[in-house]
Amino acid sequence: MNDKRVFVIEHPLIQHKLSLIRDINTGVKEFRELVEEIAMLMGYEVTRNLPLKEVEIETPVAIAKTKVISGKKLAIVPILRAGLGMVDGMLRLIPAAKVGHIGLYRDPETLEPVEYYCKLPTDVEERDLIVLDPMLATGGSASAAIKFIKDRKVKNIKLMCLIASPEGIERVCRDHPDVDIYCAAIDERLNDHGYIVPGLGDAGDRLFGTK
Repeated sequence: MNDKRVFVIEHPLIQHKLSLIRDINTGVKEFRELVEEIAMLMGYEVTRNLPLKEVEIETPVAIAKTKVISGKKLAIVPILRAGLGMVDGMLRLIPAAKVGHIGLYRDPETLEPVEYYCKLPTDVEERDLIVLDPMLATGGSASAAIKFIKDRKVKNIKLMCLIASPEGIERVCRDHPDVDIYCAAIDERLNDHGYIVPGLGDAGDRLFGTK
């Protein structure tokens, strides 16, 4: 595991809201709102190293030299479907970011991830991409999504998830040692069904009220 590229965001507000979404009694509406809020709060850390440039502006009092983001192009790419729950939170923070989408399914015979949908900004190779996936479980889908995105000549990619398993982190770090991973918690393990323990269940089902 490449620990230097794994960042656990332990801000008290994030940890508090994470406890609420783990709770089996949290309903769909509150769950959806909390995921959006956590994504926005995590976005502060994920974008911490954006470059700045100095500009001169006029305030009501005087001329001021201040800083703005240095023309950095960003895009966020949720992995369908659960990643959609994190999009609005990120857009509240970086409203100018473009949004791509990537969808995967697992081939029942080979068990390998297959891309069924990928729509990215036309200038994606010029952008820094933040891939959104609430649960990093086995790491198979996230690793495959990152590979498919790299196939489009994207070089700068970060992965942002709410909860990760040690197995998922190890898989992504092994397959993509150049990708930073941001999460709010690293849980104990995976169970026999590939769910994170203790986790929060199926994030997609809890976001959209399905089973």
